[in-house]
Amino acid sequence: MQSTGTMQRTGGRTAAAPVPAHCPYCALQCGMNLTPADGGTVEVSERTDFPVNRGALCGKGRTAPAVLASGARLTSPLVRSDDGALVPAGWDEALDRIARNLVRTRAEYGADALGVFGGGGLTNEKAYALGKFARVVLGTSQIDYNGRFCMSSAAAAGTRAFGLDRGLPFPLEDIPKTGCVILVGSNPAETMPPALRYFSELRENGGTLIVVDPRRTRTAEQADLHLAPRPGTDLALALGLLHLVVAEGRVDEAYVEERTAGWEEARAAAMAHWPEYVERITGVPVPELREAVRLFCAPDAAMVLTARGPEQQAKGTDTVGAWINLCLATGRAGRPRSGYGCLTGQGNGQGGREHGQKADQLPGYRKLTDPAARRHVAGVWGVDPDSLPGPGRSAYELLDALGTDVRSLLVMGSNPVVSAPRAAHVEGRLRSLDFLAVCDVVLSETAELADVVLPVTQWAEETGTTTSLEGRVLLRRRAITPPDGVRGDLEVLHGLAGRLGVEKGFPTEPEEVFEELRRASAGGPADYSGIDYGRLAEENGVFWPCPAAGAGAGAGAGDGPVPHPGPPHPGTPRLFLDRFATADGRARFVPVAHRPSAEEPDAEYPVLLTTGRVVAQYQSGAQTRRVAELNAAAPGPFVELHPRLAARLGAAEGDPLAVVSRRGRAVAPARITTGIRPDTVFMPFHWPGEGRANTLTNPALDPTSRMPEFKVCAVRVEPVPR
Repeated sequence: MQSTGTMQRTGGRTAAAPVPAHCPYCALQCGMNLTPADGGTVEVSERTDFPVNRGALCGKGRTAPAVLASGARLTSPLVRSDDGALVPAGWDEALDRIARNLVRTRAEYGADALGVFGGGGLTNEKAYALGKFARVVLGTSQIDYNGRFCMSSAAAAGTRAFGLDRGLPFPLEDIPKTGCVILVGSNPAETMPPALRYFSELRENGGTLIVVDPRRTRTAEQADLHLAPRPGTDLALALGLLHLVVAEGRVDEAYVEERTAGWEEARAAAMAHWPEYVERITGVPVPELREAVRLFCAPDAAMVLTARGPEQQAKGTDTVGAWINLCLATGRAGRPRSGYGCLTGQGNGQGGREHGQKADQLPGYRKLTDPAARRHVAGVWGVDPDSLPGPGRSAYELLDALGTDVRSLLVMGSNPVVSAPRAAHVEGRLRSLDFLAVCDVVLSETAELADVVLPVTQWAEETGTTTSLEGRVLLRRRAITPPDGVRGDLEVLHGLAGRLGVEKGFPTEPEEVFEELRRASAGGPADYSGIDYGRLAEENGVFWPCPAAGAGAGAGAGDGPVPHPGPPHPGTPRLFLDRFATADGRARFVPVAHRPSAEEPDAEYPVLLTTGRVVAQYQSGAQTRRVAELNAAAPGPFVELHPRLAARLGAAEGDPLAVVSRRGRAVAPARITTGIRPDTVFMPFHWPGEGRANTLTNPALDPTSRMPEFKVCAVRVEPVPR
């Protein structure tokens, strides 16, 4: 199929026709048109035919082409010279050096001494090929990705309750049509601005919005009710609301009886969290708890949507599970205009965890421990199922093992020096490696530590698919040719596989990789077998599961296709309307109870730190910090604190403050606001250096999802002499 713009006559000259594409940043994957422009970049224009953003773009999307400019990005491989400097090199030299070091490490320490760290921004094709490369070519179990730091708790809780994880089990267009939304730990006004219109339209239609956030964010300002719990107490808050649902007789008994299992145990756990007890834990007054229950239960339909706030905790899976229990008890899941959903963060955070770059999964969201799943995928790959390694370490555990158990690492599309918890420690582990190779568009802080850096293509220079937070599989089209000296990630994996003795199985054409992905996913929970590039182009995306014509979606990991004769499957915009993806079709309540955060304040560290994003920067900032317009809007880190805390410290607006945890120290200017709790400070995490927020954060892990506790840790705040 055609992947670049055609030419047309305009005003007597030949111009390139716009290419329909999608933004490279968040999981909305907003539609945009790209037109080739001078300097090897593109111009972005409005694309109104894509239903998610309807033409609207945030500042990051509008300025995305700036990262394509030669001054902002890498255009030649770099290798570490004898004097320690990174110097330009040819592709053969760079790939040979990587292959040689991987072979040496494997020969000396074994296959599991090789590590692979991927990213939630990689296309489905890249994520699929990276997981296959790790398991087939390297033979290592040590692969995970930065999406573990984003949605893993919601994924675990959703799978536990519903039998299947998809960020949203309904399209975004359903949000304005429901009666009430509880938005927990999410600030779409800054993280995904085009999505805010859905919540505005909800209120215009007579619905209500409840925002749960310790800060009065731009999103919270739009809410009918803002609940500001103490960081780390979202679990208690959800249990307190469920207690009131029971006590006030608001349980949908018929729904619970017909469509769920495990209610009595979950009910008993919730009843131990009476309102006054929850108020003491969370700081949310009992009248506000009662009002939240009234607003949520009054309409016929309602939703709970979570994001990183409740998920990035060492009890994140149970916390999300408690919010799911609230939905189930009130009959708000698996019904039209109702349900629980997760607002996925990274551009391909959904697809990235479905197709094999996660430590415990195979393509199609199959479990690596399932013998039937191993047989199916091994058959597609043409290898012995017994040759596939088992599950490896989760993301933080993998990073923590660098330099000891894991001696060489390949990083693709991630910047853990800035994004990982306990970041100074992670930086030290990266420095201790025998060998580090990084594939990136820019010289990120992680790439600066590498022995070999490979310059790879950006979104407008390559074709591939992503899967949005709705579960909508989308086609990104190539609009321009990459600069000389830049190659695609698929070309990198092809070149390395050949050097490591695997001549076939790693094509460089994305559509060829996707065709194999379709076969590998067939019959699995995330079944893409009925999707092809032609459909994606014609239909503006297709929702999974979408089995091939003549087959239906498998009931679970490892199941074969269920007969489904007839025309092509239309895709599945709305899940669970007839049954949940469990063996008996019933959703599962899970009894949970509040427990403290892994690190509570004490005399030495009396304040709570929570972290997050700002509208003009994205994730580790590796790309957005290279865009002048975005830097002008958000030039650096800051410490947001309440006036009462500022007064105790004697701090004025803009004064440098040191925030100190048990793991390190960060310094940034004060930003004083009444929009945050007096016992809490907030720092955005986009910057390296002395203002690096993740120097402070706690790597305590959720026992199920292995999510680190980014959202809450104990700190002290100190003025810094000027």
